[in-house]
Amino acid sequence: MSFTLAIVGRPNVGKSTLFNRLVGKKLALVDDQPGVTRDLREGAARLADLRFTIVDTAGLEEVTDDSLQGRMRRLTERAVDMADVCLFMIDARVGVTPSDLVFADILRKKSAHVILAANKAEGKAADAGVIEAYSLGLGEPIRMSAEHGEGLNDLYTHLMPIADSFAERAQTDAPETDVDLTEEEAELGDEDAPMPVPTDTKPLQVAVVGRPNAGKSTLINQIMGEDRLLTGPEAGITRDAISLRTVWDGVPMRIFDTAGMRKKAKIQEKLEKLSVSDGLRAVKFAEVVVVLLDADIPFEQQDLRIADLAEREGRAVVIAVNKWDLETDKQGKLKDLRESFERLLPQLKGAPLVTVSAKTGRGLDRLQQAIMRAYDVWNRRITTAQLNRWLAGMMEAHPPPAPQGKRIKLRYMTQAKTRPPGFVVMCSHPDKVPESYNRYLVNGLRIDFDMPGTPIRLWMRGQSDANPYKGRKKAKPSKLRKHTDGHRKDR
Repeated sequence: MSFTLAIVGRPNVGKSTLFNRLVGKKLALVDDQPGVTRDLREGAARLADLRFTIVDTAGLEEVTDDSLQGRMRRLTERAVDMADVCLFMIDARVGVTPSDLVFADILRKKSAHVILAANKAEGKAADAGVIEAYSLGLGEPIRMSAEHGEGLNDLYTHLMPIADSFAERAQTDAPETDVDLTEEEAELGDEDAPMPVPTDTKPLQVAVVGRPNAGKSTLINQIMGEDRLLTGPEAGITRDAISLRTVWDGVPMRIFDTAGMRKKAKIQEKLEKLSVSDGLRAVKFAEVVVVLLDADIPFEQQDLRIADLAEREGRAVVIAVNKWDLETDKQGKLKDLRESFERLLPQLKGAPLVTVSAKTGRGLDRLQQAIMRAYDVWNRRITTAQLNRWLAGMMEAHPPPAPQGKRIKLRYMTQAKTRPPGFVVMCSHPDKVPESYNRYLVNGLRIDFDMPGTPIRLWMRGQSDANPYKGRKKAKPSKLRKHTDGHRKDR
């Protein structure tokens, strides 16, 4: 990526609509009501042959106190400081407002490159507003309609010389999951195979998920060492899944902060429905998912659904219990938490459970170690020889059942995938292997190969004692020929 472009302006001028158009996906929430965007959202944008990072910001408001709007404004001003280019948008139908004049003055002082865009400029009703935009002193405005894609050619013309002045940056790829192993790779165990190491170009992807007001944004701010995300006592402040880059104890990471996920029955607003789906998408793009619980009300139904979703998506899971600094009986509470965890989430048996305080920073070192441990297990590789010796012992201790009198033979086992670990067992009658026996093998893999908590995939595939001649064409019958003497003989 070559440069960073921040879209700024008053609420409801169309910033998120343009953001979605340039990234080619509906990543930012869009609605008719003003003030939808609250956090900073980054995306990989493309405009013709240009590739750059685009930042959607909260609407600028003339508020400087510690209210929600005041904190949103400070966050937007920080985005202006960080960005290489600022695209200042006004509403051409409304014209230039006193707030636009104030913010134009701020941008002149803070940003070296400011591009002025008069949005919603389709039709004659916007002509006066476009002309009025010249009074802001930011040069000729681009006449634009983010909704209909008009004015993008003019934006390209403005960005081209700026793009040429910036060096290209490495473009990060989505993390690899469900990685297939070749026969040669399946023979290499953890000791022989090189473990993937997070790098600046491919950082470790971590999503922090949980119910509203569990402290997700506060926790990430503590990890980042700065107030990068909007926080406060109000529940549900975060609406978008925000991606942030950092180096945590020497490990490059991309951390996703997500909107709080509530029960479906409680999700009434269109905005919150979009926010929750955004958080679910962040889980799919993560490698490790941190499920953040509130120590006062842990393991509610929605917490369990979120953890189960992460397991079904095949992501490594870490359970973190926040607000631990407020707990008085820590030993008793921790014992209750562990018992509840094993009882309510058996599919994640052995996953790390860490107590933290996002407010004070206590326990963050243990959380980082738990994340790295979960990541290592998620990449675990076991040799075919080890697996088949283990399978023989498991069958001797507990032979597979014989449903309807048909004996099931487990002949061979190998690891087919990593991230998460996936195993294939060749057997007779794979469709008749009961789920309870699959669980027996999966639990054995967890214990005997030290893979606590990580999702494990197990597939049964058919391999019967087939007749080697089955499927071959039958020999053709002998042809007869007629001799001159009238008798028929074999050729």
